[in-house]
Amino acid sequence: MRACRFERGDHVSWNSEAGRVRGTIIRVVTSPIRFKGYTVHASPEEPQYEIQSDLTDHIAMHKGSALRKLASRRKR
Repeated sequence: MRACRFERGDHVSWNSEAGRVRGTIIRVVTSPIRFKGYTVHASPEEPQYEIQSDLTDHIAMHKGSALRKLASRRKR
């Protein structure tokens, strides 16, 4: 199963220990990096996404397969 592709600015949701979380993609990662003490094994074929939570300042990193795209939010 091929994961969905997302872009910076997309509004997405994902499961966490606290339940479903919503946020905005702030960076698309396409090469291995260190994130919060872990190696993120991203590549152009399998990017990972850095996401900022809508409700907190929490930043998370997820594979596309863990994310669900939400309807676009319009900024005023």
